[in-house]
This record gives sequence, structure tokens and C-alpha cells, in this order.
Amino acid sequence: MSEYVAEHVQDGPGVRTPNGVLRGALKDGVASFLGIPYAQAPVGALRFRAPEPAEPWEGTREATAFGATAPKRPYAPPLDALLPDPEVAGDDCLNLNVWTPWPAAGPGDGGPGDGGRAVMVWIHGGSLIHGSSAVPVYDGTAFARDGVVLVSVNYRLGVEGFGVFPDAPANLGLRDQIAALTWVRENIAAFGGDPDRVTVFGESAGAISIAALLASPLAKGLFRRAVIQSGAPSARSIDVARRTTEAIAARLKVPATAEAFAGVDPERLLAAQTAVTGKGNPVLSGHTFHIAVDGDVLPDHPGDLLADGASADVELLMGTNTDEYRLWFVPGGHTERVGSLAQRFLLRKGRISPRVAKVYREGRPQEKPGEVLGVLAADKLLRIPQNMLADYRLAGRTAATYLYEFGWPSPVLGLRACHALELGFVFDTLDLPETRALTGPDAPQALATAMHAAWVAFAKTGDPGWRPWDPARPVMTFGPGVPSLVEAPREAERRAWEI
Repeated sequence: MSEYVAEHVQDGPGVRTPNGVLRGALKDGVASFLGIPYAQAPVGALRFRAPEPAEPWEGTREATAFGATAPKRPYAPPLDALLPDPEVAGDDCLNLNVWTPWPAAGPGDGGPGDGGRAVMVWIHGGSLIHGSSAVPVYDGTAFARDGVVLVSVNYRLGVEGFGVFPDAPANLGLRDQIAALTWVRENIAAFGGDPDRVTVFGESAGAISIAALLASPLAKGLFRRAVIQSGAPSARSIDVARRTTEAIAARLKVPATAEAFAGVDPERLLAAQTAVTGKGNPVLSGHTFHIAVDGDVLPDHPGDLLADGASADVELLMGTNTDEYRLWFVPGGHTERVGSLAQRFLLRKGRISPRVAKVYREGRPQEKPGEVLGVLAADKLLRIPQNMLADYRLAGRTAATYLYEFGWPSPVLGLRACHALELGFVFDTLDLPETRALTGPDAPQALATAMHAAWVAFAKTGDPGWRPWDPARPVMTFGPGVPSLVEAPREAERRAWEI
């Protein structure tokens, strides 16, 4: 165990790290340490710059409250009622949280060499403009209860994290995530974790970030396993990724440079960003932020790098929800408003072949045009790229790949198995009101127990409990009903994209 472990400080659990002593909170055998800085505050001369390591502190630092969240605005109605997004004021937004079984010292969970417990690092979603590690749904207590050290990370969002400028590094949010993972490698043994058994996992924009980290030479060796929930390899060229930054600059009437943006009042900058991206949508597009192929963090598109064997030694678990699109389509009424003509226009705009669309229409004769459009768009963005990546990895004889599908239908607003619904099941936080906003009050605890246990098993052993990907295309389905392994679900629709 690390020389930095300190089992107790006055009035709480304590850990001595290279930067100083932390005092956390203890409840039911789980210690939590919140708001730990992994990098310096990205303000002043460090704004729009790569993260710099956090500085040491004197005495004991209280770690019992979440740290500052990255500058952002709440979700717009009606999503604000479904997706909690707390805001914590302050400049030190490059912080993370740790939940760990206590005492931290002692044997791990029987992993290789028993050098400590398995570690999971959570990267939140939110379209690269929302979200934080302070979302209650992401509470790490259940993972620590089950013998995993859980870390959750804040990173820069929006134009601060993913703006593209000629006078600043690109992908600052990704660089923040890499800095956090570097902190984990250097510090997590003090919390009882094994730095050689780190699993990085995330959802939506967090999952897209993980696909980029899998492909990035700067993240190589920082984690052993990865989980991609409702995301896929995605990036744009520098020129395309720059367009949102330029649109914000035009609204502000300033040059599209980091120097000019650094002189804009933060609230005014957020207002302009919200105005430009407010109508953006993961399915219907519009102005949004992208990870950029910058020649440094990402030398090429992550899908191409992964197909060519990047992270071949990393075990991978990935999957989607059956009705991803309904989070974006149903609350806003798109399923009702999109008729056959609008569907054809949007399919052409999204470059989806009429031949592919025909297969989906014929297989879903009872569904409305807006619903068919939503399934097509979600499959193009998520399910099909994940299947392709699994096939590439199988052909390349990589470490094991596992696929899942989450299908339990929420009764809330007819959202069914929509985007983000699986989060309360993965974290085993169904009892929280913030989770119930999306699941309703009667979500099945047995399903959460099974799904959470699969994630824990994957982190500890690399095996979530079902057959890895093979030519029969096995997918573990979590609901409705009892979890079961299904081979090649909706194969006719998937094959339509191959021709």
C-alpha cells in the first residue's frame, strides 16, 4: 500500500496525498472525499490553456463538499425537469471526487497481485455543455460498498473546454480528463485503489470522450478497461469543429481567438454560447461542440485509430438504450410533429439512405414517421458504430469486447428506454428523487442490482458475466424482464447499413 495512506485525521477519515492531507466524510463503511483539485483553476493566465498540476496546500484540506462545477447553463425546459444539473460556484472547477471502502488500507478484492481495489473513473455526459460530477445520480457509494474505488471527474465544458482557436490548444476538456487520469495513477493508491486496474466509464458525451481517450496517444497506459454507454467514436476536423466557436464570436462581435474570448465577461460568453447552441440536438444536429482531430490529443478520427488497433489491449464494454431518441424527441413533441414529408427531408439532411429507411419503415409499420426517424438517427449515431467497432476489434484479435442493450421502459412521459435512463441502474441510485425524475417511482431494483453488479464485475475482472463478442453477435439485454443474452438483435436493420 502507498506510503501516503493516513487512516485517520481528527473528526473524519483522512488521506495523505503528495499535495497534502485530505479530510473526508465516513458513512456506513464508505469514505468520501469530494472536490479534490487535480489541476489549477483555469482562470487568468491559465484560461484556454492546457491544465497545470494542482499546487500543494498547507494543513488539512476539507473534502466534504463538491467542488466548483465548470461554467454552464441549466438544461432548457422541458429537459431541466428530467436531468438534474446542479451548479457549484467557484473557479476551481478542475476537481474530482473519491468514494472508497474504509479503512482504505488492507487487502484489495483479490485482483492480480492484490495491489489494491479496482478503480472506476466516471466521466459525465451532457453534450459537452452540461453536467458535472455533483449530479446526485452519480453518487459513488454503491460502487465503494461493493469493493470498488469510484472517482468522478469535472472537466471544462462548452467553449472553455471545446472551443477551437488559432492561439490555444484544442480539446482542453479532453486534456482535463487526461490530467485527471494522471492524478488517479499517481494518487489513487492512497485511497486503497490499484493504479494498474483502472476502468474509465462514461455516458453520452462522456462516452464519446472515452472513445477519444481510447484512441489518444496521450492517454495510453492510464486505464486498463473502458465502458462506453450510449456513445461512439466521434470527432470532426479542426475546420468543422471551429464553426461553433466562430458562430459564438460572431454573436459577441469579437475575433474568434482565445485572447479575444478571454476578455469577454463569463456570463456574457455563456449567454452567447447558449444562444448559439440552444437549438442543437444530438439527433437533429444544429450548432454544438465537437471533439476535434487536432494532430496532438487526436492524430486522426478515433474510429479510424481504433479500427487500426489503438487500445487493442484494453477490455471494452459498450452498449445503448433501446429508445435513445425519445429523450430528445418526446418532451419537445418531435414524434408528433414529424410527418412523412418532414421525415424524408430530415433523412436526406442526415445522409441516411432511402433504402436503409425503407427497411426500418417496413419493420415498424405501427410507428409514426417521427419515431422511425428517431430510431434511424440513433442507430446511425450509436448502435451501428458500436457494432462496427466490436467487429473491428474481433477481427484484430484484441482484448475482449462485450455489448449490452438497456431496454426497461420508463413510464415517465412515454420516454420508454430513452437516453440516460440506465444511469440510476448502473450507479444503483434508484431511490434518489433525481433518479426518479426519469424512471418514475417503481423502477425494478432487481434490474439495477444486476446491471450494477455487471459493471462491478467488469471493473474487477474484465468479465461482466456474459459471453464476449463473437460472430454470433451476443448482446446482454437488461430489461424488460429478466436480463438475458440475445444474439444479433434487430439484425435486418443493422445489415441494411452494410450494403
